[in-house]
Amino acid sequence: MSCLLPVVPGAATTPELSQRLSASGPEGLDDAEALQLASGASPGQIRALIDEFGSLPQVLAASPAALCRFVRPAAAARLALARDLAQRLLRAPLRERPVLSSWSALTDYLRAGLAGRSRERFHVLYLDKRNRLIRDEIEGDGTVDHAPVYPREILRRALELDASALILAHNHPAGDPTPSSADVEMTRQVVEAAGALRISVHDHVVVGGEGVASFRALGLL
Repeated sequence: MSCLLPVVPGAATTPELSQRLSASGPEGLDDAEALQLASGASPGQIRALIDEFGSLPQVLAASPAALCRFVRPAAAARLALARDLAQRLLRAPLRERPVLSSWSALTDYLRAGLAGRSRERFHVLYLDKRNRLIRDEIEGDGTVDHAPVYPREILRRALELDASALILAHNHPAGDPTPSSADVEMTRQVVEAAGALRISVHDHVVVGGEGVASFRALGLL
């Protein structure tokens, strides 16, 4: 961690922010102040995080190792916890009602988990007969433009979970969610393998900084 952290003139101390939170609620805090209070980091450390990663979502999307270049491990762990709590909140409705009943709830959940990441990550959402979420699992972590995906492993896991349907999802760190030719080919392989087992693939959602793309909406599925 660099010892030359940005100076933030007039920045509130953590006790001052705690008092403001008690008096006015979280709405009275800006993004940097919320990050400071949630993590216990200093204003200079938080400014360094925002300067490096660009925004609140991108800070929360950063790996603990990347965060630890600027803050202590305990602060990085608290930021990871904040992101996980947000994902749990958004995941709950997907377990309670059919995923396909609310496109916005699905995309909000996927964006919370995938947007802002610097490397590709591939998720598989396993659904039951009522299209409720059984599990959301990471199938692969990759590079800036590729994440490894193994259709056999996806289908093996689907059988283990007694899943009736799947939703595939991954991110494009460059920002443009338009599916690539490799995305289309990989999806075709998963759909064919799933079809042989009478497992449906409802959609493949690509998350980018510029928006979200649906294979089904694009006529690719």
